Amino acid sequence: MKRVILLGSSGSIGESTCKVARALPEKMKIVGLGVAKSTGRLLEQAKEFGVSSLAVSDPKAAEKTRPHLPKGARLFEGPEGLARMVEETEADMVLVAIVGTAGLAPALAALRTGKDLAVASKEILVLAGSAVMGEAKKRKRQVLPVDSEHNAIFQCLQGANGKEVRKIILTASGGPFRQMPAKEMAKVTVAQALKHPTWSMGKKITIDSATMFNKGLEMIEAHWLFGLPMAQVDVVVHPQSIVHSMVEFVDGSVLAQLSVTDMCFPIQYAITYPERRPSGLPPLDLPKLGALTFEKPDEKRFPALRLAREAGEAGGTLPGVFNAANEVAVEAFLDEKIPFPRIWELVESVMTSHRNITEPDLPAIVAADGWARAEARKKLGVVK
Repeated sequence: MKRVILLGSSGSIGESTCKVARALPEKMKIVGLGVAKSTGRLLEQAKEFGVSSLAVSDPKAAEKTRPHLPKGARLFEGPEGLARMVEETEADMVLVAIVGTAGLAPALAALRTGKDLAVASKEILVLAGSAVMGEAKKRKRQVLPVDSEHNAIFQCLQGANGKEVRKIILTASGGPFRQMPAKEMAKVTVAQALKHPTWSMGKKITIDSATMFNKGLEMIEAHWLFGLPMAQVDVVVHPQSIVHSMVEFVDGSVLAQLSVTDMCFPIQYAITYPERRPSGLPPLDLPKLGALTFEKPDEKRFPALRLAREAGEAGGTLPGVFNAANEVAVEAFLDEKIPFPRIWELVESVMTSHRNITEPDLPAIVAADGWARAEARKKLGVVK
């Protein structure tokens, strides 16, 4: 029985993790739940799974939650509450599915207190890959990927060593605009950008898929997870989203992981690893699939991939700046304040303005994140 603390339990990854917990009650028990503001759903989940360790990072939401706590439950409040719950709750694994920098402190707390870390939040490794992987090595704990692409690579690498790998290949759906001419991009509406062709996801990640910033973040994440230089991290467009990623070995062999598009697959593998368990999820019907196609991504029309490679190769605080500027740009696009191509332009402009710190400590990483957000808003003419 694996005891799991689930952070970001009300989001899409959190809800999928709850599905896995229902399907595998003999293998998984949720012992901690954390959210930012979605306290109604938190209380429902706590009741269903009998969880007594709860965290709400938004102080106002936490205050409203206090009177409604289940009997015997303990509430960890405020921005530091997630990390304190991780530190003070007995568990085997912490699954972090929190968007943004809020997941970094609890992720490090998990490793420091001897728990394995399942990573669904790209920002953790993009901002602090060196610190996180270093802490895992020091504590002899595992960092297990939950993203479908990285989980696929993780599966393909079983039984292999790093010297046998020529490159890893992340697959990308290409989003809804993969065939749209560049001159048409300025006319893209928010509604169009939110119509992903194969996945059902939250707004931020759906826009990131449309711009391919999502894949750029995954490139940097893969660099840290698998200990490979950015030059050995490649991207190929695969519109069907059936092949979730691949590994090419030095002998020319390529191993790929395929499954239907359901996040319960990678979540379950991360939780039950090194075992495989029946899932109740549908297997692939290969004859019904027909053709699987692959294309080279157009980095001129989708410059997020180039910017990600630059950030990943530079390292230091630049990957965090890349991420933070994109978050501000996506927010502005969703609020219909900027056109779609301005997302790329803004991120590149903020990156160009940044003085990179090559070996930052955590305060420097957090400071660079804050600087990038402020700089992006300044360039947009927004005061916040």
